[in-house]
Amino acid sequence: MNTAPAHTAVLIAGGGTSGHVLPALAVARALVDRGLDQREVAFIGASRGIEAELVPAAGFEVTLLPGRGIQRRLTWDNVGAVVGLLRAVGIAVALVRRRRPCAVLAVGGFASAAGSIAALVWRVPLVVADQNARAGAANRLAARWAKACAVAFPGTDLPRSVVTGNPVRPEILAVAAHRDRDGARARLGVPAGRHLLVVFAGSLGATSINRSVWDAALRWSNRSDLAVYHVVGRRDFAAQPPAIRDLVHDSNTTEPSGLWYRAIDYEEHMEVVLDAADLALCRSGGTTVAELAVIGVPAILVPLPIAPRDHQRANAATLVDAGAAVVLDDAAVDADSVVRLVDEWLDDGRLAERAAAARSLGRPDAAAAVAELVEEVAAGGRGR
Repeated sequence: MNTAPAHTAVLIAGGGTSGHVLPALAVARALVDRGLDQREVAFIGASRGIEAELVPAAGFEVTLLPGRGIQRRLTWDNVGAVVGLLRAVGIAVALVRRRRPCAVLAVGGFASAAGSIAALVWRVPLVVADQNARAGAANRLAARWAKACAVAFPGTDLPRSVVTGNPVRPEILAVAAHRDRDGARARLGVPAGRHLLVVFAGSLGATSINRSVWDAALRWSNRSDLAVYHVVGRRDFAAQPPAIRDLVHDSNTTEPSGLWYRAIDYEEHMEVVLDAADLALCRSGGTTVAELAVIGVPAILVPLPIAPRDHQRANAATLVDAGAAVVLDDAAVDADSVVRLVDEWLDDGRLAERAAAARSLGRPDAAAAVAELVEEVAAGGRGR
């Protein structure tokens, strides 16, 4: 980890999930590309969040706060959560006082609330960046005193909003700029001449999607024109039915006479998977929707039913309205619906049209746009 200088130009607050952390890292890299020393960009995160791993690995300093988010229901656990939040705010206030950044960027999640309050206490200009069509609780709070809000979707309910798009990783941008579907399929071991369905739902996966795809795969067992690359997730990987284990094709040297199916627990290179894909079956988090659009992958989207304010359904609407996706309710996910929609979308001759519709919504310059907004706000606040 780099040793940070006494002065921090931009402090990025938030995290918890990759949906918050990956866009934040994309903005951090954009700030460096625009002239900041990497040591001048630092993070405030949560000790329980994925930022504890991802941010140092990317070469940025992170201060990890104790505590956890407050649950949206009455529970005794919230007493401890409030105490933890107060401790976190105290640490964040001391950090902002010591570093005196030119701006704080809040990206959502538990730590962004503490960082935003610290910015308010020391009158540091604040920018909020939200990844979803309906803003999260922490960002709605911070937006009350933010100088500007960078939003991924038109109509996001934050004041003083600027539509920048949702920043995506450089690996995704590289794939979007130089598509190599044949090379990507070769890396995955997918045989030539087949439609490729990719299935994923975050690091843990989604049980409803996994079970439906397993049942669908058995129905597709004789299809020699179809390949399925299934990122099951760590939670359900050991629960694969015996019939599915028998179906899994692990060899790169021989091609099955029927369905080509591969299951893995976790995928480190989703950019390769999306480059290879004809169609995705997945959740509709803000980062997922942004990556599908930038690369141009049509999708069957299954919004997480417990997402706060049903924001995943709102995220999906933009792709659906453009003809690049269809929504399948989580409660309606079963083998029948998966087989029907996958067969329909792969076989109706409109894949290229739908891929183009998705790409038309992509914002590959989103990270640079957010970084520019942060710089503008910082420049306006230097005289405070």
